[in-house]
Amino acid sequence: MTKIVGMALAMCLATGVAFGGNASEPVGEPTLELPTLRSLGVWWAVKGDDNGNAKMTLAYRKAGTEAWQAGPDVWRVEKGKHLAGKKGDESSAVVPEGATLFAGSALMLEPATKYELKLTLVDPDGGGVEKILTQSTIAEPAEPSGMKTVHVVPGDGGGSGTEADPYKGLKAAMAAAGPGTIVLMHKGTYDGPFEFKKSGEPGKPIIFRGAGDGEALIDGKCPPDKRQGAAVDIVGLHDIWFEGISIANTYNCIKAHGAQNIVCRRVHMHDCVCGFFASVNKPAVMKNFFIVDNLIEGNRPFPSHSEDWDKPEARGVWVGGLGHVVAYNRVRHMKDGIDTAEVVPCAAIDFHNNEVSECIDDGTEMDGSERNTRCFLNRYTNTLTGVSFQPIYGGPCYVFKNVCYNFRTLATKLNNQPSGSIIVHNTFVHMGNLWQVATPAPLWKSYSRNNIFIGTRGPAVMFDPKCTGCDFDFDGFGGWDGPRFMKFNGNFATPEEVKKNGTIERNLILLDPAKVFLSGLLPPTVNSNYDGKTAVGHGTLDLQQYDPTKIDVRLKPDGGAVGVGEKLAGYGDAPNTPAYLGAIAPGEEMPHYGPREEKK
Repeated sequence: MTKIVGMALAMCLATGVAFGGNASEPVGEPTLELPTLRSLGVWWAVKGDDNGNAKMTLAYRKAGTEAWQAGPDVWRVEKGKHLAGKKGDESSAVVPEGATLFAGSALMLEPATKYELKLTLVDPDGGGVEKILTQSTIAEPAEPSGMKTVHVVPGDGGGSGTEADPYKGLKAAMAAAGPGTIVLMHKGTYDGPFEFKKSGEPGKPIIFRGAGDGEALIDGKCPPDKRQGAAVDIVGLHDIWFEGISIANTYNCIKAHGAQNIVCRRVHMHDCVCGFFASVNKPAVMKNFFIVDNLIEGNRPFPSHSEDWDKPEARGVWVGGLGHVVAYNRVRHMKDGIDTAEVVPCAAIDFHNNEVSECIDDGTEMDGSERNTRCFLNRYTNTLTGVSFQPIYGGPCYVFKNVCYNFRTLATKLNNQPSGSIIVHNTFVHMGNLWQVATPAPLWKSYSRNNIFIGTRGPAVMFDPKCTGCDFDFDGFGGWDGPRFMKFNGNFATPEEVKKNGTIERNLILLDPAKVFLSGLLPPTVNSNYDGKTAVGHGTLDLQQYDPTKIDVRLKPDGGAVGVGEKLAGYGDAPNTPAYLGAIAPGEEMPHYGPREEKK
C-alpha cells in the first residue's frame, strides 16, 4: 500500500498537481546528517498536513539483510521552534514557510557498518511516500598507512627528527611536519603555549603522539591565578590528531574554533579552566571531532560555595558544529562536564559512555541543540543538576539510558523555552523534589517515558512553567511526601487524582526507593560536615561525595520497576526485553563509563 501511495504522489508531482490543505507532500529529498559511531540522523520537510495528523516512521537494517528494525518515530518538530535555514546553508534545516520539519535518528547502531534507513510518511488525509536511504556509521579513526614518523624532545631548536637526532622542541617539529606525519613526542615538558599553523589532509593527518617512554606534557605556562589563552591553538585547522600526551596549566587545553576532522584521544588535560573548547563556527563550520578516552580534570572544589559557581565557565568538553563523537571520557572537578555550544549549527552530535563527576553546575548541557543531538549511556555523579536543555531549538534532542546520582537541584533543566527534548529510560536519584522545573518561562513540546525519579521530599512533579504539547507518561516516582503529588498546569494532591484527571503521567508507577535497585543503592544523604546554616544557593555544600564507580542502578527483579512502563522501540533493547523503567534493562550489565583499557 505504501508503494502505491508513493507512486500516486510521484505522478501528481510530475503533472504539476500539488497537495494542499490536510494532505501531506514531502519537500524535495530527505537529508542525511553527518554520521557518528552509534547513530545516523535524517531530516525531511513536509508541506500540507494543516491538521497535523501526518506521521513519519523510521526503520533500519544492516545493508544486505532482510529484517527491518523499528527506530523511534521521526520527531515532528514544532513549527516556529527550529532555526530557519536557507538553501546551501549548513547552519540548519531548510524548511519552506508553512511546512513542517520532521527529524530523527537511528540509535545504538554498530560502528563502521552500512545501514539502510526507511522513512515512511503516512497521512490519513492523503499523501505519503516511502524512501530508503543508505549510510554507514563511522569507524574509530585508525592511523593511515604510509605515515612518516619524526621524533621530538623538549628543547629550543635544532635536530633532524630522527630517533638518534630528534627535533629539539615542539616548534621545530611543527615547522618541519606536514600532512602524513607522526610527531612522536618523547617524555618531558614542552613549554607553551603553542599556536599550530599547519593542517593535515584527508587521509594524511598530522599526528602528535606520546612516544610511550614517559609523560609528554605541553605546558601552557599559566599560573593558577592567571589562567588565559590556550596551550594548544588549532583554530581553523583540520586533520590534526593528539594522542597519548598531557596538556596543563592554561585556560583552554585545546582551542579548536572553526576546526574540522580533529582527533583527541587518550589525552590527560588538567589544571585548566576548559579542556577541549570549540564554540565558534568560524572560519569554517566545525565538523567531525572525535574526542574519546581522555582524562579531563579541573580545579573546581566539591562540595562548593555559591561563589565558586560564579567563576568562569569551566567545561570539560564544549563543542558546537556537526558530526562529533565525545565518548568514554573521564571528566571531574569542572563547572560543567560535557556540553554542546550554543552556536549555529549544532546538530548530529553524540555524547556517550562518559564518566562525569564533581561538577558544580551541570553534568551535561545540551543547550543550543537544533536536531539529532544525542546523550546516552553516561553516568553523572556529584553535580548541581543532571542534564540541561536550555534551550532546544525544535529537536529532537535524545537523552536516554543515563544515570544521574547525587545532583543537588534539577534532574532536567528545562529552562529558556526548550522544544524537542526526548527523555527516555534514565535514572535520576537525589535529595529533594523528584522532578522539578523551576522557571516561569514556558515549556514546549517535549516527551518522556520510562524514567526513574527518586528523591527524598516534596512533590513528585513540580513544574512551575506553563507546558504546551508535552507528552510525559509511564515514569516511575519514589520518595515523595507532603500534601501535593504534582504541580503541572494545575495541582494534584494524590497519584490517584493524577491518573484520573491529569494531563500527563496518567500511567505513572509508584516506587519504593529502598527496593528498586539490586545493589541496595539508596538516595544520597546530607554531607556530615555541612553545618546546616551556611548559605548554599548555587553551591553544593550539603552534598556528600560519592564514588561514581559504586553507583550501580541495575534493577531488582521484584523491585517494582520491571514489567511496568511502556515498551519502546529503537533505544537499543532486544525485542524480547520486558517493559522496564530506568537506564539499565533487566539482566543487562552496567555500561562501560570512562576511558577504555588501551589495546596493546
